[in-house]
Amino acid sequence: MTRFTIGFDKRDGPELHRLWDEIIASERWTEGPFTKRFEDAWTAYGDIPSVAFSSWSGAALAALEFFEVRNKVVLCPSNTFMATPLVTLQAGARVEFVDCNRADLCLSLVDLKRKVDELQPAAVWLVHIGGHIAFETEEIATFCRARGIVLLEDCAHAHGAQWHGKRAGAWGDAGVYSYYATKTISTGEGGMLVTRRADLVEYARLYRNYGKPEHVVQGLNHRMSEFVAAIGVVQTRRLPDIIDFKQNLAAKLDTQFPNRVRLPEGMVSGYYKYIVFDEIQESTGKVYDAPCHRVLKHSVELPNTDWVAGHHWCVPIYYQTPSD
Repeated sequence: MTRFTIGFDKRDGPELHRLWDEIIASERWTEGPFTKRFEDAWTAYGDIPSVAFSSWSGAALAALEFFEVRNKVVLCPSNTFMATPLVTLQAGARVEFVDCNRADLCLSLVDLKRKVDELQPAAVWLVHIGGHIAFETEEIATFCRARGIVLLEDCAHAHGAQWHGKRAGAWGDAGVYSYYATKTISTGEGGMLVTRRADLVEYARLYRNYGKPEHVVQGLNHRMSEFVAAIGVVQTRRLPDIIDFKQNLAAKLDTQFPNRVRLPEGMVSGYYKYIVFDEIQESTGKVYDAPCHRVLKHSVELPNTDWVAGHHWCVPIYYQTPSD
């Protein structure tokens, strides 16, 4: 079994410590310039305005509250981490689950259309699984726009992913990234909301800080500390090198594993996971072992989701500092 490694380049250690020393000396450990530097770096990376949070959940909750989903239906793929439905329930919405496709493990447009006609949702979660963009993203975004449905992209796995130059989070009304310890780049904990809606950007900045100063927005404390933001600045700068490393490793793995997720033309995966459909000995396990609809005991038939849960495995694809 390959040992898990956090995607941090050891060569960045001295620079990170220099930044931390600067923060310590400034005596401004939160709500300071490094949070903005991280936001600016992520905005430049994805070409989408970005707002930093202390977690993925905080950023997701801000988006859900902004779009006023309380007491409304929100559709969610069952093949996702439990954070996606749980934060939606926390926002007061009713979660209903949608099937996935076997080819990409992501939201099924066919089942989505069926559930939209049946349930009339206010919003839909589109989750990019494993590091690649969901294959039907363009069609799902077009469909949601036509129906007046809010589209939220869960980009927790999608660092470095793009399709014809467009980054995850660029199709929906908002996207949410995670920087948890296992992610392609990490700050230990942290999240980022991305959106082209200026009103949501303003709302999110207020929401993460109790709505101060006027408290018109009823937010809570979801601020990112300056120390965490400094890691984000360093990691965002290193992200292209990490993705290049994973691309080269994936190209070698492609010769060994023909029965794998195969990307469409023009798509680049960040390879958070390298997913195959044959059981292998040196696997890091599944992306998700148990579908969310089964965990939450929803009596809904999702055959592709159940199939995926039992028929995929992940090949180790961890970043290593050159010369490690």
